[in-house]
Amino acid sequence: MDNLALLSLLALTPILLVGVLLVGFRVPAMYAMPAGYAVVVTIAVLGWGADWTAVAASTVQGLILAVGLLYIIFGALLLLSTLTKSGAIATIRSTFTDISPDRRVQAIIIGWLFGSFIEGASGFGTPAAVVAPLMLALGFPAMAAVMVGLVIQSTPVSFGAVGTPILVGVAGGLEGSPEVAERAAVLGLTLPGFISHIGFQTVLLHAVAGTLVPLIICCMLCGFYGGRRRFSDGLGVWKFALFSAFAMTVPSVLYNLFLGVEFTSLLGGLTGLVVVVLAARKGFLMPERTWDFPPREDWLARWSGRISPGDGETVLADDRRIGLLRAWTPYLLVAALLVATRTVEPVKEWLTGITVGADDIFGTPVSQVVEPLYSPGATFILVCLVTFGLHRMKARQIAESWKMAGSQLAGAAVALLFAVPLVRVFINTGADFGDTALESMPLTLAAGAAELGGTAWPLYAPWIGALGAFVAGSNTVSNLMFSLFQFSTGERIGVPPETVVATQAVGGAAGNMITVHNVVAASAVVGLVGREGDLIRQTVLPMAYYVLLAGSVSYVFVHGFGANAGTVVLALLLAALAALVALMRRADAGRASGAVRDPARGGGEKGTE
Repeated sequence: MDNLALLSLLALTPILLVGVLLVGFRVPAMYAMPAGYAVVVTIAVLGWGADWTAVAASTVQGLILAVGLLYIIFGALLLLSTLTKSGAIATIRSTFTDISPDRRVQAIIIGWLFGSFIEGASGFGTPAAVVAPLMLALGFPAMAAVMVGLVIQSTPVSFGAVGTPILVGVAGGLEGSPEVAERAAVLGLTLPGFISHIGFQTVLLHAVAGTLVPLIICCMLCGFYGGRRRFSDGLGVWKFALFSAFAMTVPSVLYNLFLGVEFTSLLGGLTGLVVVVLAARKGFLMPERTWDFPPREDWLARWSGRISPGDGETVLADDRRIGLLRAWTPYLLVAALLVATRTVEPVKEWLTGITVGADDIFGTPVSQVVEPLYSPGATFILVCLVTFGLHRMKARQIAESWKMAGSQLAGAAVALLFAVPLVRVFINTGADFGDTALESMPLTLAAGAAELGGTAWPLYAPWIGALGAFVAGSNTVSNLMFSLFQFSTGERIGVPPETVVATQAVGGAAGNMITVHNVVAASAVVGLVGREGDLIRQTVLPMAYYVLLAGSVSYVFVHGFGANAGTVVLALLLAALAALVALMRRADAGRASGAVRDPARGGGEKGTE
């Protein structure tokens, strides 16, 4: 079979099936993923001629990866349950309400800034596993907490885990290509310098697209989880949201330029967090009215999972209440250990040297290992052990925290134990895995898209990156799969190939918002299982904005402004955003001034006194 269109459609089928089941029919991931796995195995064997041993090896590879993910999830759950049982959550909650009781402000500080810092340190979905349970403990609905944790998995992702998606993903994807070396020589760069050049273009695209992410988070919070479901309520914090965006993106660009790819999100997020918290405590650009969720009795049932704010929380007398520093020490330790283990080379080398897994599974080229001590899961568990003593927890409280975490883990297990093998079977197709001359499914799908794109390819490039992240669960893997393909496509259509690769990296970061792995993992840590489709329905909106803006800006960058597709898409997108703001404001035109909280429904704004 050599019909590219038909092959592309076949390759797309398992992805479409999962998407339709999750988003269209709202089937829980624990049922959708086994169906997708069965379909991808059938297509791999019958359509791509994959050997059954390769399919079995890919499945085992996926199971090893899934266990690694569950290890991280358990660690995050254990940390939350430990802080809950020790009583520290009450102190942590008061920290943010002291800065501002406004939920929009809390989401920006915790999600956008603290989450970006954690992404820079650890990556691989860790931020959502950290910030979602923290926001749940502060009183956010479980689904709202996960939504925020997923949407921020965009701007900082290309430089997560100390630059891994660029230094491993892009560099590994382009490694060994003579065309890449030739292009680097033309630009007067070494190969590492060429990778850094791509990284700088990537951070510039992120700086443009990421500017509106904090404001988008606020509008989504108000529109999906407010008492009156008014997206326009999010606009009330626009000054603070834009300030918070620039406080992270501008330093990120500077760190990338002067220090390198590794420190872009790590120091950019930390700088933004310090600047914004200090400014917020001084009341700088804070909203005039405070916005909150409606009373809990008015929440829709689907907003909450099996864990609710305060569930199992230990209530301490005031004289026994854990102090601010002791309460926050576990999270500070998590951040410090993640940074140390990712940046101190001797420590990193020792931790990554201990592996568990298998090489040449069933005699195939498929191998997979996990690094149990380097995993964020180990960091979480180690911090929990320290916290048991630091917070002077009793044996009963410790046992309850482990029991709580273990019981919450089960819901995510089934979905991940099928989702990750599905991805590995999808990727491990092609000549190396069977009697066929075909490219792997992802590359076939990308080639089909390139045939349709033509010279307008920069508009489509981020969608391929997002697709790779969606199916692989990783921006790094997306870049490994598609960087050379994107480079070659850029050369074929006569545009700077490094810009097309940078656009791929940005799209791969945006795809993390809808990656099934991340959705399932983040949902599990707040006890929200079976609502993955609802979350993807929400996060696909900012993902679409992100890739449309990145693609159009990339197109204009290589072709210039004028009567061309990129300028038209950019103009339409900006016009659509302006019209949306105007419509939201028009809908509120009749709102009375002053206090506007609806006592019947709640969840609105209330005037400051």
